[in-house]
Amino acid sequence: MSIKVTGIAASDGFAKAKVYQLVEPDLSVKRVDIQDSASEINRLDQAIDQSIHELHKIREIAAESLGEEEAQVFDAHVMVLSDPELVQQVKDKIESESVNAEFAFEEVTEMFVQMFEAMEDNAYMRERAADIRDVRKRVLAALLGVTLPNPAGIDEEVIVVAHDLTPSDTAQLNKKYVKAFVTNIGGRTSHSAIMARSLEIPAIVGTGDITEKAPQGTLLLVDGVKGEVIINPSAEEEAAHEKAAADFAELKKVWQKLRDEKSVTADGVEVEIAANIGTPRDMEGVLHYGADGVGLYRTEFLYMDSNELPSEDKQFVAYKEVLEQAGDQPVVVRTMDIGGDKKLPYLKLSSELNPFLGYRAIRISLDQDEIFRTQLRALIRASIYGNLHIMFPMIATIEEFKQAKAIFEEEKEKLINESVEISNDIKIGIMVEIPSSAVIADQFAKEVDFFSIGTNDLIQYTMAADRMNERVSYLYQPYSPAILRLIKHVIDSAHKEGIWTGMCGEMAGDPIAVPLLIGLGLDEFSIGASDVLKNRSLIRKLDSKEMASLANKALYECQTAEEVKALVEKIVHQ
Repeated sequence: MSIKVTGIAASDGFAKAKVYQLVEPDLSVKRVDIQDSASEINRLDQAIDQSIHELHKIREIAAESLGEEEAQVFDAHVMVLSDPELVQQVKDKIESESVNAEFAFEEVTEMFVQMFEAMEDNAYMRERAADIRDVRKRVLAALLGVTLPNPAGIDEEVIVVAHDLTPSDTAQLNKKYVKAFVTNIGGRTSHSAIMARSLEIPAIVGTGDITEKAPQGTLLLVDGVKGEVIINPSAEEEAAHEKAAADFAELKKVWQKLRDEKSVTADGVEVEIAANIGTPRDMEGVLHYGADGVGLYRTEFLYMDSNELPSEDKQFVAYKEVLEQAGDQPVVVRTMDIGGDKKLPYLKLSSELNPFLGYRAIRISLDQDEIFRTQLRALIRASIYGNLHIMFPMIATIEEFKQAKAIFEEEKEKLINESVEISNDIKIGIMVEIPSSAVIADQFAKEVDFFSIGTNDLIQYTMAADRMNERVSYLYQPYSPAILRLIKHVIDSAHKEGIWTGMCGEMAGDPIAVPLLIGLGLDEFSIGASDVLKNRSLIRKLDSKEMASLANKALYECQTAEEVKALVEKIVHQ
C-alpha cells in the first residue's frame, strides 16, 4: 500500500530510488568519575584536532561540489572548536569535577546552546547554537569511538531521508548517486535547501515525519515540483511519475532553447534576468544558463575565504575575471557586506544584541574606510575589463550614500593621477533593503545610477519579523500589499529620474511574485543561475499591460498576502 507525504518543494525535479536513511549513531554519554584529568584533557584535545581535520576535508569537498559560498559554514564550525573560551571551560570542568571528557564536553556545549537559543530576537546567535550542535556530534563521536554517517561514501543511486541535513551532511552528497533528499524539518531558505539548489537535485523539506514512514531500502518517488513523496508506489503511480519526470525533462529542454534568447514579455517589453554569484567560479553557471549578466556579486566571500583582509591585487584579479567572462553584460558588484550573520575572525567586531540592525555592511566600510578604499581601488582598476556597476549595501540615509560615493571619487582621482587606465562609465547604485531608503527612493533616485531591491532584508525589516524565527515566520510575506507598495514606489521613483531598478533574493524568482513585478515595471531580476531559463520562459508568456492591471488590483483591492496569491493563481497560474 503506497503512502503519499507532502512537504515544501525546496528544489525542483523528479527522482526514483531506494531510501538511504541518514541515521546517527548513539551519542549518549554518561558521567564517569576519573582519576587522571590530564589523560582526559589529552583525549579531548585529540578529539578536537581530529574533528577540525575532518571539517577541513569536508570544506574542501563542499567548495568543489557546491562552491565557495556554501562551503563557508564549515569555517564557522572550525571557529567553534577553536574558541578558547569554550574549550577551556570543558577542561576546567574535567579538572574541577574529575569527570570524563565526553560528559564535560556535552555539559558545557549544551550550556552555550541554551544560552544562544534563549536569544529569540537574535538570528545570528541561534545559528551559532546550530553550529555548536553540529560540531558537538563530531567531537562526541571521536571521543566515543563511533563513526558518524558518511554521505560521501554512498556508491549507489539513493534518495537520502533524514530528520534534517546538517551542512556537514549536505556538503558530502555526491549528486552522481544522491538523486534527491527528503527531510522532516526545514524550509526553502534553510542551508540544506540552498545547497540542494546548488547541486541541482530535487529536495523536499518540512514533511514532518518522513523518517518514520520511509524505512531503509524502501522505494521512493520524489516530485520536487509539487513537493510530494510517494512511499512504496503502485505500478500506476510509478508510471505517472515517470511521465511527469519525462515531461519535466522535456520542459527543461524547451527552457534550454531560450539560452540565447532575450528576456522579453509577450507584448515585447524587454527585461534583464541576471544571476547572483559569490565567486568567479560561479560564472560557469551564469554562462551555461544564458543569464543577462550578474545582478549581484557577493564580494564578502573574498573576505571570508581568507585569514586576513584580501589585498587590493587579490581582489583586482577576482573582479577582472568576472568582468572579462561577462563581456559587455552588466556586472553589479556589491561592496563588502560583513556583519549580521557573516563574521570575520580576523576583523574583531564587538558582540551586539542585534547584529542585523547593528554594525555591518556600509556602516563598517564608512567607519573603517581603509578597508573600503582598498576594495574600491581594486574595482576601479578592474573596470576597464567589462561593464562594471558598484552597489553599496545597507544604505539608510542620503548622507551615507554621498559619503560612500565621495570616497569612490577620491580613489578614482588618485588612480587617474597615478596614470592607471580606468573606465569612465562606472555606474554607482544602492541596495534598497532598509525601509527608510525605500520610503525616500524619490530622493535617492536623484543621486544614484540604479537601485537593486534586497527583498530578504526589506521584507523582514518592514514587517519587523525575523524570517528564521518560526514563531513569527508567518509575517515574512513577500506578497503583502505593504511590501508591494514599497516596491512600486521604488520602481516609480527610479523611472521618473530615468534610472533602472533590479531585485535580488528569493522574491525575484518566485513564480507568484514575478507576474506582479512585471506589472510593477521591474527592470531586472537577479536570481540563482539555474533558475534563469525557467523565469525567462514564464516572463515570455506574460503580457505587461495585463500584469500592470493585476498588480494594481493586488496593491489596492487586496488586503492580505493570501488574497494577492489567490489573485495571481487565478489569473496567471490557473
